[in-house]
Amino acid sequence: MSWQAFVSVITQFATSFGIKLLGAILIFVAGIKLTSWIAKLIRTSPKLDKLDMSLRSFLTSFIRIALYVILVITVAMILGVPATSFITILASCGVAVGLALQGSLSNFAGGLMILFFKPFKVGDYIEAQGESGTVVDISVVYTELLTVDNKRITVPNGALTNSTIKNYSTEPLRRVDLAFSVAYDSNDETVKNIIHNAIASHPNALQDPAPFVRLSQHGDSALVYTARIWVNNADYWTVYFDILEKVKADFDANGIAIPFPQMDVHVKKDA
Repeated sequence: MSWQAFVSVITQFATSFGIKLLGAILIFVAGIKLTSWIAKLIRTSPKLDKLDMSLRSFLTSFIRIALYVILVITVAMILGVPATSFITILASCGVAVGLALQGSLSNFAGGLMILFFKPFKVGDYIEAQGESGTVVDISVVYTELLTVDNKRITVPNGALTNSTIKNYSTEPLRRVDLAFSVAYDSNDETVKNIIHNAIASHPNALQDPAPFVRLSQHGDSALVYTARIWVNNADYWTVYFDILEKVKADFDANGIAIPFPQMDVHVKKDA
């Protein structure tokens, strides 16, 4: 082959491949922008407002990943990679990646279980895996929680579906449980009346179901009274702290002592 023929072949190949490469780059850039646009559309479109937020979040994450995979396959085929060869390579890589990412696949399966069985949804306050917070996002692999002190926690979906989940937002009512310690010489009826009056005077404490106040324990240093108050879910902490403060003030006003831990020491003298 002469030098001119060699240069001609190289030029023709470079021109042909250059066109393919340029087309692949344009398709890749357009595909990235289109994927972002579709994900944003699913997440914010008012036409999808009827969908549960958890479902929208999951679909957004899943569709984004699926579109990226399709985009990579399309770009590879434009560059001239045979479809059959690419599918074979992709399948082999899929097996290898699947073995390497067993935990992630478990998290994906966990995400599907959360989507279908709905132990919680976006906006619920939950406790699981030693963490607690408001659910702000449910993706394909992870669930994100926002704590009361504004920390964002990422919890794997697989771990969530294999653990006990406490959902504090499901029921409209919650019960506030409080314990009050008083001295042994305190009058039983006076103590119970003070606690009952504190509950009855609070505008957010429900009277149906009726509050419960009874002596529940003879402690080592004090009598312990238990109060159980039903409230609307959103009023839980307001009632909790208000009743504690109100009862303490009323105990002081009525001379009801809250004792410190005490210990009696008996000294025996030898004769």
